[in-house]
Amino acid sequence: MIMLKSEKQLKNFGLNLYEVKIWTALLSRGVSTAGELSDIANVPRSRSYDVLESLEKKGFVIMKLGKPIKYIAVPPKEVVERVKKNVEAYAKDEIKKLTDLKNTDVINELSTLHTQGVELVDPADLSGSLRGRHNLYNHLNHIMGKAEKSILISTTQKEIGYLVENFKSLFEKLKKKKVKIRILTQISNSIKKHVDEARQFAEVIHTDNKARFCIVDGKEIIFMVLDDTEVHPTYDVGIWFNAPFAKDLENLYSI
Repeated sequence: MIMLKSEKQLKNFGLNLYEVKIWTALLSRGVSTAGELSDIANVPRSRSYDVLESLEKKGFVIMKLGKPIKYIAVPPKEVVERVKKNVEAYAKDEIKKLTDLKNTDVINELSTLHTQGVELVDPADLSGSLRGRHNLYNHLNHIMGKAEKSILISTTQKEIGYLVENFKSLFEKLKKKKVKIRILTQISNSIKKHVDEARQFAEVIHTDNKARFCIVDGKEIIFMVLDDTEVHPTYDVGIWFNAPFAKDLENLYSI
């Protein structure tokens, strides 16, 4: 049986355990029959044909004509390129489905239902916790996208680069809408590039305060409660509020 240190990582190719075993066994042989691969990989013979058929469809192996039927291994680097193309094609298809769904009656009905539901809720009750930096930034993008008047961001030297790079197009759109954007951070030579870029659409102000938060229109606020230099992005935590005190907090930073 073939054993690889990276066997678990091979599952990133979208393969199950039997597929990993059969493929690595075939790589070690170059050309082989299903029966031979079954013995080498310690995979039941009753499953080896199904596994090889699956690998063939995914572009990992090529079936060689003749008797007995043999299989040829596709070079790993070529497999990577094929997998990339398959993932890209799948992603484009899924994005198209979601884009098309956006303009359907279903979404309009759900949006109406959500709007009516929110109208019944006390604004102070619109709050929640956000776990993981990916979720934090997604919600940050959501509330900033609704901005009509102002955005105040307090961030760190480490985080400002990400914010500028990933929200640049949004910030540019908001600038055209006359939304006033202010960014507070610890300005230094190490982040001069990011600061200069941010100044194209925002007022960047130096502060020694390393608090992480964002206030939109003096109504909604997201507090990132942990130090981004000490916590893994997966474990980052934020708290989102839609509350009157957000305006008071924003006023504290008025220049």
